[in-house]
Amino acid sequence: MTAFAAVTGVLETYFDGLYHADIERLGTAFHPKAIYATADETPLLYRTMDDYFPVVAKRVSPAARDEPRRDVIDSIEFAGENTAFARVRCSIGTKDFIDFLTLVRTDGAWRIMAKIFQITERES
Repeated sequence: MTAFAAVTGVLETYFDGLYHADIERLGTAFHPKAIYATADETPLLYRTMDDYFPVVAKRVSPAARDEPRRDVIDSIEFAGENTAFARVRCSIGTKDFIDFLTLVRTDGAWRIMAKIFQITERES
């Protein structure tokens, strides 16, 4: 499998995990030491995976609300054999997210190491 295909697979797992509020899927997409942050909240919102996954687990999933999927991979760039960057977009409820995801390859597997995101409210 190419690095591009492997990273795309991680991003699809990430999208599926968000859409279904499935922390097991997200747990395979994220590195255990990953960070989650946005400056759209004051103070800056910063979470570890131990903080983030319980928040996701409490959500009513977009799938349960029969929301249309709006998952898009805008770009994937590689800095070398073990580092990649992806710009992706998705939606949850009335919020649209632009995610900057930094991925690392450790022990032969790609995983998200950092999620930094922007939130915009979508008009109904």
